[in-house]
Amino acid sequence: MSTGGDPYPVQLSIAYPETRNRLSALVRFILAIPIFVILALIGGAFTTGDPSTDEWLVPVTGGGILWIPILLMILFRKKYPRWWFDWNLELNRFSTRVAAYVMLLRDEYPSTDEKQAVSVDIEYPDVERDLNRWLPIVKWLLATPHYIVLAVLWIAVLVATIIAWLAIVIVGRYPRAIFTFAEGTFRWSLRVTAYAFLLTTDRYPPFRLSP
Repeated sequence: MSTGGDPYPVQLSIAYPETRNRLSALVRFILAIPIFVILALIGGAFTTGDPSTDEWLVPVTGGGILWIPILLMILFRKKYPRWWFDWNLELNRFSTRVAAYVMLLRDEYPSTDEKQAVSVDIEYPDVERDLNRWLPIVKWLLATPHYIVLAVLWIAVLVATIIAWLAIVIVGRYPRAIFTFAEGTFRWSLRVTAYAFLLTTDRYPPFRLSP
């Protein structure tokens, strides 16, 4: 198993845009409706547009994002099928692009398959070496402190996004400090999702916004 000094096996980064599209920001939720529909059809659950909800909704209820089946495979077979992992990863990448667009972090319309400016990387686990077969049963419970902290962080992000929206509309820029805070919250949420629901790592997520 990897040591605490190694980079965490779940990483997320969003490129900061220097200039912004004021008109796109004004009507963002209207523009996002088609991609919401696509994500809902692929994921098997309607996205709310609120990343604090969607980070948990997609892994738990989304079609193809398998939590219970993967738990059972690790528990009884010590296996994590690669195609399940690839599907989980790509759906999380797509949902993150949509969330970043809705939260005004990026202006380009979310692609269903291209990486664009949103990078999501999750290491494929060596189940025999890296995962405890019994731990997935309780990971969702062990992550409870993170849920509490993230609930507070996402409330702060939503408030900060309103401020950022005003800044984009008025001066055409997204305040860098708010962007870094929102990006860090996305990153933290993804790590908790990978630990508690995607079950790709047994390393407890760090309590930090930074990479």
